[in-house]
Amino acid sequence: MRFFFKTVVVLSLFISFYSPATTAQSTVQPVADRPNILWIVSEDNSPLLGCYGDTFATTPNIDRLAARGVRYLNAFATAPVCAPSRNTLITGMYPPSLGTENMRSTYPTPDFVTFYPQYLKDAGYYVTNNVKKDYNTPDQPTVWHESSNTASYKNRKSGQPFFAIFNTTLSHESSIHNSIPNEKLRHNPAQVPLPPYHPDTPEMRHDWAQYYDKVEDMDTFVGKVLDELEKSGEAENTIVFYFSDHGGVLGRSKRFMYESGLHIPMVVHFPKRYAHLAPGLAGSTTDQIVTFVDFAPTLLSLAGVPIPKHMQGTAFLGTQKGPERSYAHAFRGRMDERTDLVRSVRDKKYRYIRNYMPHKIYGQYLEYLWKAPSMGSWEAAYKAGTLNAVQKKFWETKPVEELFDVDADPHNINNLAQNPEYAAVLKRMRQANHDYLIESNDVGFIPEARVEEIAQTMPLFAYAKSGKYNVKKVVEMAELASTGDVKNIKVLRERMSDVDPIIRYWAVTGCTILGDRAKSLKSSLVNLLADPEISVRIAAAEALGRLGEKENAVDVLIEALKKGNQMARVQALNILDEFGDEARKAYPAVKEVIVGEKVDGSYDIRAAERIIAKANER
Repeated sequence: MRFFFKTVVVLSLFISFYSPATTAQSTVQPVADRPNILWIVSEDNSPLLGCYGDTFATTPNIDRLAARGVRYLNAFATAPVCAPSRNTLITGMYPPSLGTENMRSTYPTPDFVTFYPQYLKDAGYYVTNNVKKDYNTPDQPTVWHESSNTASYKNRKSGQPFFAIFNTTLSHESSIHNSIPNEKLRHNPAQVPLPPYHPDTPEMRHDWAQYYDKVEDMDTFVGKVLDELEKSGEAENTIVFYFSDHGGVLGRSKRFMYESGLHIPMVVHFPKRYAHLAPGLAGSTTDQIVTFVDFAPTLLSLAGVPIPKHMQGTAFLGTQKGPERSYAHAFRGRMDERTDLVRSVRDKKYRYIRNYMPHKIYGQYLEYLWKAPSMGSWEAAYKAGTLNAVQKKFWETKPVEELFDVDADPHNINNLAQNPEYAAVLKRMRQANHDYLIESNDVGFIPEARVEEIAQTMPLFAYAKSGKYNVKKVVEMAELASTGDVKNIKVLRERMSDVDPIIRYWAVTGCTILGDRAKSLKSSLVNLLADPEISVRIAAAEALGRLGEKENAVDVLIEALKKGNQMARVQALNILDEFGDEARKAYPAVKEVIVGEKVDGSYDIRAAERIIAKANER
């Protein structure tokens, strides 16, 4: 989706505060003192590397870099998937503040949000990107001197400092979609150390082994980039970062809010000339918490470039280094064609997860995820009843809250949220999550059908600052609704007639979560089938469907397919998929969705194709 929006007049105070010219400092470091900075970014990697203790991994180049650099033990992506995660990196802002959290949504950002390479470029750096962008918002192509698969720092002027990114897709999720014959794999499937949440199937072992091969290939790429740097004669002038864009890559890692999806490897090497900037000696580790929202400020800090005040992170290196953060915050919104809403908080010991749509199972079908043979085998094992309690949780609905002791439980399989011994920890982490939602003005609680409408007239950030979005009221409503506590029925009834459609949406979602325990609200839900806001009508249809009232509900969903925008269609199709055979009369309308041209981002078509494919199997 591409959105072109009209110029919106915002209060002068808002404009002046968020102007990119308003910076933490007003001076730029002299050119002669500034280091080159090289980022090597791999895709879809958890810390499954030798230097992080994985004895099955073959990663000699990254291991050598770690032996000469500083290895970060608590580095985290803000999202467990590429585009929203990369949006954080390029903007230095938290995507739920910008309205850019949903996968490949490309909603606009305010004019003051300039991609960070421009600040380096303006300060005299030669800036290059090779080659992936995937920024989840309209591109700003002029911020780079070069951005292509041949882009290189070698084309700069003599003596000019550079910032260069080399992205590799060798370990991307797609690398396991086409199976390599076992005899050609370098890592033996029989020896793969399976995580406890994965079943022991041939497909699962094969995908894991193939992925380790691809990680080895990625490591070879890293070695080549480092060799080229040495040959260029710039190694002693260059600070080198290696990190991944998020965790991955098999099911329950990428896209999911566990350590396997959010914890990333990161190694930073400082040459002797800049050793004074390092957080430790060569070969050391640091347990400082860093997150992607900190990366742009840190880059500017190392380069001696003032950090714009609108950036929400804190520099963890360089002359503008700030205090260490206590928490890393993360988010999950819509992933491809499936809606969901999750937030997470991590300190140095615990991970807290809040599920705002606990009625949705973890393992919602995603066309792209299911291209991995291991996913089909996992689902088949679940249907056959051969999974243990840990392995089958992926196919079940979610608890409202999850809490894990990461040191004792690195795979996040023992939820401590209901354990009274951890009540104080749970309360602290819950509050940290709540406070940050308010502080960051999180707009992820706006249903995306409405987001798509707003984005045609103004950026979501501006909308949230305009007084039209009461984040505190919305968050508190979503928190109450998601608990699934029948004691909240009176509040839900009252909020279903609230003047704010976002509040009405969450009140109705609370009824969906309650299921048949919300039967006393049936008449109110029926009335909301005629609500002026389409996302509320669709949500009411879902709630009524769970109360056995699918006839009228399906009619509303058909109308959404015919008259709604793409995200209204995705929301409606998700529900029709859950209704199964009882949604048969919607199939003609579903087929009409498929008639459209399928391009990257046609998530309504993906969801529609799934419904028809399942119908044909029955």
